[in-house]
Amino acid sequence: MAVTYSSSQKDQKVSLMRVVIKALCLFFIFNFLFLFFDPLPLLGQVSIYNHLVPGRERLPYGEQPEKSFNLNLYQLDAMFNSHKIAGKEKPENEFRIILIGDSSTWGFLLSPQETLASVLSAKNLSTLDGKQIVVYNLGYPVMSLTKDLLILDRSMQYHPDMIIWLITLESFPYDKQLFPPLLQNNREEVQHLLQKNQLKVISQIKELKSPSLWDRTFIGQRRNIADIIRLQLYGIMWAATGIDQDIPNQFDRPMEDLPADQSFHDLMPSHLAAEDLALEILQAGYTTAGNIPLIIVNEPMYISRGENSDIRYNYYYPRWAYDDYRQLLSKQCTANHWTCIDLWNSIEPGNFSNTAVHLTPKGIIQLADLLLNQISFGGSD
Repeated sequence: MAVTYSSSQKDQKVSLMRVVIKALCLFFIFNFLFLFFDPLPLLGQVSIYNHLVPGRERLPYGEQPEKSFNLNLYQLDAMFNSHKIAGKEKPENEFRIILIGDSSTWGFLLSPQETLASVLSAKNLSTLDGKQIVVYNLGYPVMSLTKDLLILDRSMQYHPDMIIWLITLESFPYDKQLFPPLLQNNREEVQHLLQKNQLKVISQIKELKSPSLWDRTFIGQRRNIADIIRLQLYGIMWAATGIDQDIPNQFDRPMEDLPADQSFHDLMPSHLAAEDLALEILQAGYTTAGNIPLIIVNEPMYISRGENSDIRYNYYYPRWAYDDYRQLLSKQCTANHWTCIDLWNSIEPGNFSNTAVHLTPKGIIQLADLLLNQISFGGSD
């Protein structure tokens, strides 16, 4: 039997097809406009932090969002606008210090109040002219000097009066420079930064994947958009709990018995050469800082006393490589008149938590006191 349709049914089908076609057209137009205008930076400027909820004490980073009320995202505007440093204009009576560095500066396995920046700020120091010293934590996990330089370059808009850059050898090899996901997801800004400073590592820029046209559409950017929105939602729980990291009750201590391995990345004894390390990026940091005092701190590290500790200091470093690094760094600091502080062996092994560079709360307090004894950022209580 033949199926027939009434005129009204045909009209309904035609109307439905028109709706579908219009929806598809609008979808493609929306994707095109998203591709053309790239609204993510503008979206990153919209934040409930420092308005409806307090700004975060450190840049967002977290592997278990449901427990830490934090997450990894790589949109720099959203990251910085969630931080308390973006909350208000710099007060006239504030002497502003920013800390940059790796996960030890960020404060892995530490609460926000236990980080180096918080411990220094809590001392209520002031400069000789009466300005209050306030320290901001702009450390970010993953070791790479280029990652630090990107954050330093961004942080200059917040008018620091002093910059303290905590470093360690693992951040120097060239194969580490463009490795962090933060750099992988900000190719254009990284490329501009490297070109501006004429850095050797620009030759590796091909390692950063250029986003395709599809990647730049709304569909391609949906994960980034969702992460920015999720960061805002987690801000409510951050404000209610003060939690921004899931800290386990137990964790493995730094490796005490070490392998009899003398390699460092793809290098072997006998000596490191200056060209093996991205020392040029330190100079780029000083160029970026301009007239703002920048202090380089070779951060403390765990020194093993176990098996093969005569070959390696710890899991990261064979002795020959680390000793050469300290000599090369010292020469650079002297030749360029940089202010450098070497605290490599200043903290007892028992005051490290789970790696050779992560400190316990007691270790952080000791580090803060060591810095106060060696840096002239003025004043007393």
